[in-house]
Amino acid sequence: MKYPQFMSCLLVVLFFGCNEVNPKGEKEVRKFVKQWNDAHTQIKSPYLERDYMDVVIYYGKERTRNQVQQDKNLLFQKFPDYTQRILNDQLVITKEAGSYLVEFTKHVNYNGIEADYTSYLSVITRNGAFKILREGVAKNAKDLDAPIFPSARESDAIISNNRQLFGDFNGDGLSDYASVISPEITSATKTDTLNSDAVQCEGGCNSVIVFSNKDLKPITIEGAYQSQLENLKDLNSDGADEIGFWDIKPTTKSLYVFSASNGRLLSKPIVINTTVHKNLNLIDVIKKTGPNKITVTRSAQVNGKWVLKSEVITLD
Repeated sequence: MKYPQFMSCLLVVLFFGCNEVNPKGEKEVRKFVKQWNDAHTQIKSPYLERDYMDVVIYYGKERTRNQVQQDKNLLFQKFPDYTQRILNDQLVITKEAGSYLVEFTKHVNYNGIEADYTSYLSVITRNGAFKILREGVAKNAKDLDAPIFPSARESDAIISNNRQLFGDFNGDGLSDYASVISPEITSATKTDTLNSDAVQCEGGCNSVIVFSNKDLKPITIEGAYQSQLENLKDLNSDGADEIGFWDIKPTTKSLYVFSASNGRLLSKPIVINTTVHKNLNLIDVIKKTGPNKITVTRSAQVNGKWVLKSEVITLD
């Protein structure tokens, strides 16, 4: 081959090599984004965790992968009917330095509301798989204060690591953790007998116990807006730790005893009148007293006086 012909071929190769869009790469990105989008349902949400880098920029804030997954779980717990799709299946993909910027319009549907948001993902390849570096919506998008966005859930207790209760709640010999999603109180009446009826919460005054192990189903406690979790250890010999939930009111504390493995309530709530019976410890209220047996102590009114009464409960 003569030198001029060689240079001409080289220039053609260089030109097309620098400007040609990689169809295979774009096709794989499209497939990844579609799978990510399809996983935005309550049933499929556990698959989302694998799609993110260890640390990401999530709606303008730095978050760990675990925090992102927690926020997704909160979204689906608050709006079980939530769905999203990419409008007209249109993606605009731009190759950046070592990553892909994917822009699209996200059509969401929740609680009877439908809306469109100009959205984006930034993805990168790690160990042969795509991972998300950034997720967000356009700054000029409308209704960014909608309850489906992370800013509406920043105050929820699950985001805070210091409220996590550790234990083996499914009996597999490994440590899990539980957290409580508390309702947002919108108003409260200041009376000496404040109760759940005097408190108003956004979406209802219910608390939800959620677990890091996705096989454990959330547990909802109605009428509870302030709480504390307790690891009660294995009470019924099923190999898993039971979980205690204190429903805290101004004049009472009620201990709910749940089997975390199946969400079943093992006894009726143990109610303590805290205006009369003060400074009781957990061991004063519940203790294991034999194989599959517990002794519980609660406040009871006898002849017009509040006393502590104990009973032995046999667990299944």
